[in-house]
Amino acid sequence: MQRHRDRDGTPNAGPGARGAAEQPAGSVTIGPAGRGRKVGLVEGRRNGNNCGMGDERFTVGVEEEYLIVDAETLELRPVVDTILPQARRRLGDDQVTSEMLAALIEVETPVCDGLDQVRDEVGSLRTEVVAAAAEKGRRILAAGTHPFSTWRGQDVTDDERYHRLAEDYQQLAREQLICGCHVHVFVGDRDVAIRIIDRTRPWLPVLLALTANSPFWEGVDTGYASYRTAVFDRWPTSGAPVPLGSRAAYDEVVHALVATGSIPDASQLYWDVRPSDRFETLEFRIADVCATVDETVMLAGLARSLTRTCHGQAVRDEPFDHPRPELVRAARWRAARHGLEAELVDLSECRAVPAGDMVEHLLAFLRPDLEEHGEWDEVAGLVRRQVEQGSGARRQREAAERGGVVAVAAALVDQTVPPAVASSA
Repeated sequence: MQRHRDRDGTPNAGPGARGAAEQPAGSVTIGPAGRGRKVGLVEGRRNGNNCGMGDERFTVGVEEEYLIVDAETLELRPVVDTILPQARRRLGDDQVTSEMLAALIEVETPVCDGLDQVRDEVGSLRTEVVAAAAEKGRRILAAGTHPFSTWRGQDVTDDERYHRLAEDYQQLAREQLICGCHVHVFVGDRDVAIRIIDRTRPWLPVLLALTANSPFWEGVDTGYASYRTAVFDRWPTSGAPVPLGSRAAYDEVVHALVATGSIPDASQLYWDVRPSDRFETLEFRIADVCATVDETVMLAGLARSLTRTCHGQAVRDEPFDHPRPELVRAARWRAARHGLEAELVDLSECRAVPAGDMVEHLLAFLRPDLEEHGEWDEVAGLVRRQVEQGSGARRQREAAERGGVVAVAAALVDQTVPPAVASSA
């Protein structure tokens, strides 16, 4: 490894989506039960370096992708076109949308100030989408991959952009039957945002290990905790970013990829963490969609604290070590392969350590920030419970041991519904 200051980062290649930024005053719509809601992931300012350290609010937003399944067989059903109108009637157009394949549906929270709001909004979105699906005899399942349904015969959503992706990427697009959870954190200074990304790289595999929730593919245990990662890594602009050091270097990468016809714009840069091409946010994309609301709150808390911590280091221009891209790739692979069930790679020490130790290393790194913002007890408690009970991948395998892959799907459907809704059903 080499020790650098941020502005010495070297440009290289790397991937774009909707974001969560600063909420314009007075922007309110009416959501479920008539309650006022700020519209989700609303565009912030795009005037470059317009927000100094003292102005940072680090608001957060979450996007989740879900699978649509038959209420009886729990097989995938490519029927987003029938569910989306019902969901939008309940939530509004801005908070629920389609994905490339018609068996998926995506939701996004409003801009959130705290983790309590993240919990409420994710729970509300899940509740309303589950209800919309139920009206059409369908269920909603939150997992990185479906436990047994196949990609064969799945329909592409009727949208010009999705048809273009399907034409360009062919088999990769046909097999893109995967669901992620994306966390957006507001960062107003576009140059500092790139320097934050550089500093998050050693910690991204830990986030993946904690949220791994896709061990099955077409009814087979793949041996991976996050097979979604293996599927997505085949795309040419996916994976971990390399150190860039500045917004100018990032813009050079985007320009070169567009000029060579590799991508049409920055929205098709699919890095594990990237600057949003539409909003003043960093978008953490490495995680599988989580089975439960608690796990999503855990991820949001970790991603925001990591952003705040690395922001502080970046604006102070503290020296730090850039792990080699080969080591970062190996660390990501190990996290996807084993989740929390084996060793992870400590990139700061270049050694393998028990997963629980690496998770504690991350918590120690974030503890000053989490304590300062009154979030330590909640985030650390959720993280340590996850280590104790196992990731979603482990719980899926336990369900399979009890009743096979159909039992896995049934368990995931039950976990997707927030507890308060499940108990009243």
